[in-house]
Amino acid sequence: MKGIVFTEFLEMVEQKFGLETTDTIITKSNLKTEGVYTSVGTYDFGEMISLITNLSEETKIDVPTLIYTYGLYFFDALKNGYPNIFKHYKTGLNLISGIEKHIHVHVRKIYPDAELPSFITHEETDTKLIIEYQSERAMSSFAQGLMERTLEHYNEEVTIKKELLNSDGTKVLFTLVRNV
Repeated sequence: MKGIVFTEFLEMVEQKFGLETTDTIITKSNLKTEGVYTSVGTYDFGEMISLITNLSEETKIDVPTLIYTYGLYFFDALKNGYPNIFKHYKTGLNLISGIEKHIHVHVRKIYPDAELPSFITHEETDTKLIIEYQSERAMSSFAQGLMERTLEHYNEEVTIKKELLNSDGTKVLFTLVRNV
């Protein structure tokens, strides 16, 4: 997993829960990296799981809610780091539908070793998008948070329905419908 995901996560934890909580979860997680990450490095996803699990124990907030909250937070890192992405698309639905064909193509150019989720578009109209999330990491709540903030960025009112396609959450169907 790319380091930016770790660095931004720890920044979110510090911002929302304080430096003491950040230090506590790093210490409890017994990390090979000792919690030292660079945004361009690549790190074991197991470390992220350990950090999130320990944050959940410390805050008494369930893991899916923390992952969703992190998706909301991570949007700003993308917006600030890659503003041209948002200029390329006229609507949030267009941006979300372009994740696989455009955005991930550029991410792979910058980070060839990045392990990205895949997004398969099942249906796309001006008012509706049905897209399937697939990832062994089962972080669809993160994707949902990013989608919601993307739609907010474009001032779009869209209802998002999330349907698990398997019990482990590695395949999830999102139905996004513009409120007209």
